[in-house]
Amino acid sequence: MNQLFDITPSRRGSGSYKWDSATADGIIPLWVADMDFKVAEPIVEALRRRVDHGVFGYTLVPDEYYRAVDSWYRNRYGVTLPPDMRLIYTQGVVPAISATIKALTRPGDAVAVMTPVYNCFFSSIRNNGCRLADVPLIRVDDGDMFSYEIDFDRLEAVLADERTPVLLFCNPHNPACRAWRRDELQRVYDICRLTGTTMLSDEIHGDLTMPGHTFTPVAALDGDPLTHTVTFSSPSKAFNTAGLQIANILTSSPRLRYLIDRAINDNEVCDVNPFGVTALIAAYTECAGWLDSLISYIHDNYRYLAGRVRSDLPVVKLARLEATYLAWLDVSTLGIDDEQLEEYLMEHDKVWVNAGSMYGARGYIRINMATSRQQLAEGLDRVVRGLNRLTNK
Repeated sequence: MNQLFDITPSRRGSGSYKWDSATADGIIPLWVADMDFKVAEPIVEALRRRVDHGVFGYTLVPDEYYRAVDSWYRNRYGVTLPPDMRLIYTQGVVPAISATIKALTRPGDAVAVMTPVYNCFFSSIRNNGCRLADVPLIRVDDGDMFSYEIDFDRLEAVLADERTPVLLFCNPHNPACRAWRRDELQRVYDICRLTGTTMLSDEIHGDLTMPGHTFTPVAALDGDPLTHTVTFSSPSKAFNTAGLQIANILTSSPRLRYLIDRAINDNEVCDVNPFGVTALIAAYTECAGWLDSLISYIHDNYRYLAGRVRSDLPVVKLARLEATYLAWLDVSTLGIDDEQLEEYLMEHDKVWVNAGSMYGARGYIRINMATSRQQLAEGLDRVVRGLNRLTNK
């Protein structure tokens, strides 16, 4: 089944944000978190049946949708959602995060995050008139690779400020590649309970945890977490359905649910399209095997990339990949600003990567590995050529 991912449809000229945003011809895009793989066939078939119906009016989300989410959490992660908990659906994780920050803060409040982190965290905080309370992750080097740990002392100090009512947490972490261990998550949650902070957990990459590692939803922790936290989830990353725009907000707190539901409606992101509903049901009920094969393929892509870094880029260090399909590379020894490096590689080598400064960490680049091995190899050839040219100047 893994061979299915060796063949990717052409996306140029399809209105693809990833492929058609380039202003020059021939660029290989290894940037935005969007996979090049065709979605699982059961999703295609379900969408085809929905299209054949021929009417696409306002959508009433059926009970089957809620059962699909519940069964996915129970069967995949051993988490039983409370039977009386009615999740909130919306158009995407980013709108969900933004609306929730609006619901739980006042302008001028601070929102704690652990950097480097997904760039839309910054804009969601800023757009709601809030301040950033930074809790930088601690980098741990191990030979030619590195990883990250949480600075728990700083986290507790930051959250002790009553004007920091919310922690916006990334689980697993993008771009740090961490699938947080259960004990790490439990300690974060316990600190939030101690300081009266509401923990918001973005778990959009949870389904993309690599072999040898385990994804622990915050909902699985001890201490009645669903009553005191908010989880954002979506099939969009793992099943490549981001354009269908569907996401869920999970909390069993009546107070939190009321405030968030009101903000979702105030921001007019309460209605979803029928295709997102259809795709989620198919993904969560029929596509677990497809996802397992996808994860295996991405993990092999990562092993290939790691080998290329070791053999061809000795001045570069690579983060250990525990989750996501996004490689995180330290290129600081090149002595060039990472934003300039992104532009240089695009102009001279026709390959598009993300600059680390987008995520709050200068001297890094992020590479999307969710493409065919052939495409990844060609993209890495170009990255290697460009970086070595700069090293030899």
